[in-house]
Amino acid sequence: MASATAPGRVESSKPATCRMFETPLIERFSRIHPATPFVFWIPVYSYLAFRGYENGVGLGAGLGLGFLGLFAWTLAEYVLHRWVFHYVGPRLWQRRVHFVLHGVHHDFPQDADRLVFPLGASIPLGITFYLLFRAIVGPVLVDPLFAGFGFGYLVYDGTHYAIHHFRMSSRWGKWIKRHHMIHHHTGQHARWGVSSPLWDYVFRTMKSS
Repeated sequence: MASATAPGRVESSKPATCRMFETPLIERFSRIHPATPFVFWIPVYSYLAFRGYENGVGLGAGLGLGFLGLFAWTLAEYVLHRWVFHYVGPRLWQRRVHFVLHGVHHDFPQDADRLVFPLGASIPLGITFYLLFRAIVGPVLVDPLFAGFGFGYLVYDGTHYAIHHFRMSSRWGKWIKRHHMIHHHTGQHARWGVSSPLWDYVFRTMKSS
């Protein structure tokens, strides 16, 4: 839509958001307040960390497993962003899924209601990863491992929201914001890490084009 702001000058304005679903209830749940993941997940991860301690996982082992889970999240973040969220298949329904999962964010990057995972997506993903880790490390060690993984996820959500809506004044904040903005504006096929550039260095995807 264009509006005349002065004689001889036309300025275009782009909407800040869009409607994705015709059903009002589904549309409502496609949006989420940025504090919601923290309010929901922090008690869950805290309980799991405590349950691991109660089940005999020592403090040192628990911290080690937590850091391992955090490390696992950085890889999951990279893989999901690069090969799942940016996958655009040839069929119409595949393009629709891509838009719902991630394309809407690139089209409307300042939409504050769609910058963190809605619970309808994070809960199934969380259950899937929990069961996967449980099958690998067993029912006792999985709790602190998944708590660390979940902490990494919250860092990701918080960092992503801050990049798009806060003034990042620290040296690290300015760097990570520029890193993500390059992905958005000049290098959508590079810089897949959002909260960490680690795997971009490993897989050599730091280039801006």
